[in-house]
Amino acid sequence: MKNNTKSLWIGIGVLIAVVVIVAMIGLFAIKPEPEVIMGEVSASEYRVANKVPGRIDTIFVTEGESVMVGDTLAYVSSPEVDAKMMQAKAAQSAAAAQSVKARNGARQQQIASAYEMWQKAQVGVDIAKKSFDRVQTLYEKNVVSAQKRDEVEAQYNAALATANAAKQQYDMAMEGARDEDKLAAQALVAQASGAVSEVQSYIDSRYLVAPCDGEVVEIYPRRGELVGTGSPVMSVLDMGDVWFSFSVREDMLRDLKVGSEADVYIPALGEQTYKARVTQLKAMASYATWRATKMTGQYDVKSFDVKLVPTEPIADLRPGMTVIIKN
Repeated sequence: MKNNTKSLWIGIGVLIAVVVIVAMIGLFAIKPEPEVIMGEVSASEYRVANKVPGRIDTIFVTEGESVMVGDTLAYVSSPEVDAKMMQAKAAQSAAAAQSVKARNGARQQQIASAYEMWQKAQVGVDIAKKSFDRVQTLYEKNVVSAQKRDEVEAQYNAALATANAAKQQYDMAMEGARDEDKLAAQALVAQASGAVSEVQSYIDSRYLVAPCDGEVVEIYPRRGELVGTGSPVMSVLDMGDVWFSFSVREDMLRDLKVGSEADVYIPALGEQTYKARVTQLKAMASYATWRATKMTGQYDVKSFDVKLVPTEPIADLRPGMTVIIKN
């Protein structure tokens, strides 16, 4: 009996141990794994484009090279712009000459010529006046007819009109151009100067410069190729403006609120975690893969575009790297 009882207790102990072990294994087996949210590193990218059509003359940088804001990246040759500048400068010179002419008035020779014409007209008036007086006297004595008197009077009036016209021409020559003409000439100068400034801006834009501190990631055309207006020549990555992009289902947004912080893990940089702050939550246009959130009353789960910014600079961080949040 003692041996049987002992064996029974041993069996019971073994059975209890087996049950405990099985229960622990089951507990660990059914314990849910932490949900992993995967995203990638993104950065601002600027496309450097030319303002005028032309041919790529020189490229001063290579892909992967670091640049500073304002550095010259490439030069676009455009003979058409040089021709436009010649035309604009010629128009500017002509407008300036017109303005000087309007400001200075008539030349001395023109003034002298107008004065001589006025004096000549005055002499004609004197002669016509004497002729009219003689004929008038004869008319009063009934020596000449009324028709003859009227003809001489008409000649006298015509001489007066000619003298007045010559006097006005002389006065205009003395006064110079009218104020309206001077203002019009000044406006032409301003218009021509604006055209020169416009073409100069096109000339300056033939030198493509870096819009920010960053890295040249891609160069599109080769030296000697033609490029049109607005065509991108190269892309510059702004490594100072880096963030993490995630596409997250709405049922996994519990701890991701705007302003909250999360620990992110970047496999390419080792096991270390980094702090990042949520700056944007935006509903995406398309829906995520349908999944049942309940046994009854199933509904679609929408995805959100979540943007996080690292709280501190991360060394060796590169766009395109995978980023993980364990939720």
